Amino acid sequence: MISNVKEPVADPVRTHTVWGLDALQLHDRFWAARGVQVVRQGEPIELARDAELYLLADRHCLSIFRLQQIVDTLSWLKPKVLFVRLHNTRDQGYRERVITDKHDRFQKFERVYGASDWRLGRVALTPHRDLAIAWQQASDPRSGWRNLRHTIDPNHRTTLSVKGHVFDAGESHEVMEFVRELVSMWKRPDATITRAARLNDQAWGDAAGSPSNGTRFVGPVWVGSGRRLDGVASVVGPAVLWDAPEARPSVERLEWNSIEPTDVLVGPVKTRTLSTLQRGSKRAFDILFALVFGLGTLVLYPLIMLAIFIEDGRPFFFGHVRESMGGKEFRCWKFRTMYNNAEEIKQKLIAENANLADGPQFFMKNDPRITKVGNFLRKSNLDELPQFFNVFMGHMSVVGPRPSPYKENQYCPAWREARLSVRPGVTGLWQVSRSREDGKDFQEWIQYDIEYVENVSWKMDLYVLWRTALMCVGVKRG
Repeated sequence: MISNVKEPVADPVRTHTVWGLDALQLHDRFWAARGVQVVRQGEPIELARDAELYLLADRHCLSIFRLQQIVDTLSWLKPKVLFVRLHNTRDQGYRERVITDKHDRFQKFERVYGASDWRLGRVALTPHRDLAIAWQQASDPRSGWRNLRHTIDPNHRTTLSVKGHVFDAGESHEVMEFVRELVSMWKRPDATITRAARLNDQAWGDAAGSPSNGTRFVGPVWVGSGRRLDGVASVVGPAVLWDAPEARPSVERLEWNSIEPTDVLVGPVKTRTLSTLQRGSKRAFDILFALVFGLGTLVLYPLIMLAIFIEDGRPFFFGHVRESMGGKEFRCWKFRTMYNNAEEIKQKLIAENANLADGPQFFMKNDPRITKVGNFLRKSNLDELPQFFNVFMGHMSVVGPRPSPYKENQYCPAWREARLSVRPGVTGLWQVSRSREDGKDFQEWIQYDIEYVENVSWKMDLYVLWRTALMCVGVKRG
């Protein structure tokens, strides 16, 4: 039985490879699967124009962290560069390493106390290729960081602290820990490694040949090129079996324009296709509902507009550009609920409240940008009434995913394509099902959008309308 990753006895990065890739290259392919190109000083690599983001890192840094909070901040604040402080979740005040003999056979575990400099990592993310080039051409990390801070206006940069895993590529035991962690969490290495072929749900081998017909894989396992497991009953993961030196393949070029991230936030989504009759009946219902409900609530418009005018003057309505079915943009209308200088107030709050963003939207309890009238309109959902004009015009549906702008849709292809396969709704499954627990809103937004497009039906729409009606009269979700 093979149950652990062996420690190399030479260069910690270059000696061992999987499918021709060493630890640094595996790290870079992991990030490429998420649309992110890793950029280090002095590396003579061409910067891909198709990369969505560039990860600026020290040449010894191997990092793994979730992009969600990063993307949220980038989507809303739109900084030129986002400095990321990585708090290592592995930091226990000590580390353990495997001691092997000259034949690479296990001898003992050794516990080493004292945290290294890599327990708190530092990287940066930017969507701007010119900044990535400047970082690449810097003589060393210190001058690279200094140049970024001196050349970018403070209003165009921000800092975020996130939890993650940080490893030192200069230490063999750290490299082994990185590979073990990568094998454990990277579910689809085939996204950017064409030689990777699935052996079972969690095991991957070389597409050029199967390692064995009878070996049982338990947990995540990667089997390198040329490795034969004849006579091996089982391999227990997380484990990596390095390439056989004589069979090590050459590294294939990564084609950035063909990458479609598969596991950033969600996997492939199977949207339900409605028949012509179902689509027609849904549209007819939308028009009828918008006419009846819209005309029935017109009597409230003068009262709402007068209240808005008394507190903060004009305009009465606020229109924000959102995306409808197929990515077609439209202006989504609401009654204005924020002060006219809301953008100025937001800029003053960003530095203090950037970590309160949950998803691409800025979130803050007791948001000072909201007027007193606006607070009432939001709590009573009256601010949404003008959206029935959007329903009548065909921009929206009565029930559907929450309408969102381009920036909120661009970083997750599976979610984006799914939610744009139907019209956005005035109300939806997320609005009536969300738990409102801290830190879960964005995940639940994705979850319920996907659930809706996979199961869209009259039954689903009627359920959402019923739950919306109960919420409007103050009945909480049971």
